[in-house]
Amino acid sequence: MSGPSDYQPSNPALQWIERRLPILGLMHSSFVVYPTPRNLNYWWTFGAILSFMLGMQILTGVILAMHYTPHADLAFKSVELIVRDVNYGWLLRNMHACGASMFFFAVYVHMLRGLYYGSYKEPREVLWILGVIIYLLMMATGFMGYVLPWGQMSFWGATVITNLFSAIPYVGESIVTLLWGGYSVGNPTLNRFFSLHYLLPFLIAGVVVLHVWALHVAGQNNPDGVEPKTEKDTVPFTPHATIKDMFGVSCFLLLYAWFIFYMPNYLGDADNYIPANPGVTPPHIVPEWYYLPFYAILRSIPNKLAGVIAMFSAIIILCFLPWLDSARTRSSKYRPLAKQFFWIFVAVCILLGYLGAQPPEGIYVVAGRVLTVCYFAYFLIVLPLLSRIETPRPVPNSISEAILAKGSKAVASVAVALVAAGALFLGSLGDARASEGSDKPPGNKWSFSGPFGKFDRGALQRGLKVYKEVCANCHGLSYVAFRNLGEPGGPGYSVAQVAAFASDYKIKDGPNDAGDMFERPGRAADYFPSPFPNEQAARAANGGAAPPDLSLITKARSYGRGFPWFIFDFFTQYQEQGPDYVAAVLQGFEEKVPEGVTIPEGSYFNRYFPGHAIKMPKPLSDGQVTYDDGSPTTVAQYSKDVTTFLMWTAEPHMEARKRLGFQVFVFLIIFALLMYFTKKKVWADSH
Repeated sequence: MSGPSDYQPSNPALQWIERRLPILGLMHSSFVVYPTPRNLNYWWTFGAILSFMLGMQILTGVILAMHYTPHADLAFKSVELIVRDVNYGWLLRNMHACGASMFFFAVYVHMLRGLYYGSYKEPREVLWILGVIIYLLMMATGFMGYVLPWGQMSFWGATVITNLFSAIPYVGESIVTLLWGGYSVGNPTLNRFFSLHYLLPFLIAGVVVLHVWALHVAGQNNPDGVEPKTEKDTVPFTPHATIKDMFGVSCFLLLYAWFIFYMPNYLGDADNYIPANPGVTPPHIVPEWYYLPFYAILRSIPNKLAGVIAMFSAIIILCFLPWLDSARTRSSKYRPLAKQFFWIFVAVCILLGYLGAQPPEGIYVVAGRVLTVCYFAYFLIVLPLLSRIETPRPVPNSISEAILAKGSKAVASVAVALVAAGALFLGSLGDARASEGSDKPPGNKWSFSGPFGKFDRGALQRGLKVYKEVCANCHGLSYVAFRNLGEPGGPGYSVAQVAAFASDYKIKDGPNDAGDMFERPGRAADYFPSPFPNEQAARAANGGAAPPDLSLITKARSYGRGFPWFIFDFFTQYQEQGPDYVAAVLQGFEEKVPEGVTIPEGSYFNRYFPGHAIKMPKPLSDGQVTYDDGSPTTVAQYSKDVTTFLMWTAEPHMEARKRLGFQVFVFLIIFALLMYFTKKKVWADSH
């Protein structure tokens, strides 16, 4: 249903090309004069948003692939080096990781819009099925991408999900072995997933082209579900739909930028900042949030094969939606019962997502089974039944008639969008506190919290001193180089100070001309050395427990905030669970074990450590480290200073991230306002 095009380029070279390959005429007919229903609302801008996000994911993914190393021994470190050493590597990584969540958020809105307005009905069945295929490819691509950082949750998520294929009779074990490239998840698995993760986005782009083609053949649906009859029912795609889409994309970019610059780890899992360890299983393996409803369906069924079938059926059933819902009226706008059941279905999906993040026990399992039945009942019982018994309201005869019958809601929509953007920004100025509880870390006021937070240079230098004199005896900083101490946003050391500090360390180097290893003074380019030659030596020296590397400890440790705190955290930018936890553990040692608590031999009681039994003895005591600046030499001060330093080691570019984020936000708000007023002027005559 491309628009009639009489496009003739004026440039002789373009005329020559157009006669032989009329691609400019095709673009003109498809994206300029293409007739678009004039009653489309802002939910239709998510098609443009998804196109933008696909392009963004491919672009950032290709650049990241230039620096990534798909090897089980190097993948985790390569990701960290991208973030730390590649110019704006932190930005690329955040854009790609947060972009995956934004991509799925947009696709869920896009799918629910199609479900509500009946965009799957004749003659758009192929259009809908192609959309479901894109969604399946997205899920596969997202899963494989989640494995690539090779953290704990990546490794064990890959193990659990790939194991599901073993439930397939006869060929299941062979499929799992093929996916793994062996008899367990390992280096061949990582290489396979990297190759497929790189390839599939281009396959998605190809299916998107078919999706758009099918859209132009059948024409766009609209909120009233009425086919265009006259020219009064449509407007040219450009500039009307184009400028409206640009406004929608600019508003969406505000949300996207919020995660990139201010909440990059909000939707992630702290365990993925721990390198993959096949010998240590996380207590609770959870996939990314966009898989949680289907994960809940999988776990709600005790039989493994039946659970796998139910999980995949929950997606495949969408392909049969055009035939399950045979109602003649497309839009739920004119179907009161269908509208009510639609919102019930949305609530069921959200609740399934919540259950997917909970441990599979007790009431959560029972609720999961009930909601799984509700999910399938909506497609197999409710929609077919409503098609036969529901009496819809009268549908307008034409799109223009529907427009005349309603008042404009554009101003209200824009107001909501701008208020939401303002709430995101202003809400960040609030001061978040950790939930109070017997064993939950108390909240702290950190200098680096909030949208304008910066590291306290004095605290960083004091924290480095505490690390060097106390923590370095057992814990390494393998991802931090001495040169980082003099970089912007860090402790603020001069080049000479960095060189002097590095020279205090002995670095093992070699071999020399004689083939022997030797020790030399440290240089600025060297990384902090580990106190132990290997993990076995570390365990032997510490009662069987290997002290963790502290480079990422403040991002690799967290605690559950619970409802409704995690909602407030989004608006207040609270993301200091890690620093609060580390500071609390350092201060949580108690000599007297509370009544009813049993501590194993060789362990120490800590109020904030999970299980309360920790192998590490109390590391800090008052007066242990002397400060040159007159700061209090107390455990509380030591804990706060060294935690501040460890937050910097985990995210050395935090200040640059927040500074650039503010500039991007100002630009996007101005751009969104310009797009809105331009859209208002373009559409003035059309209304």
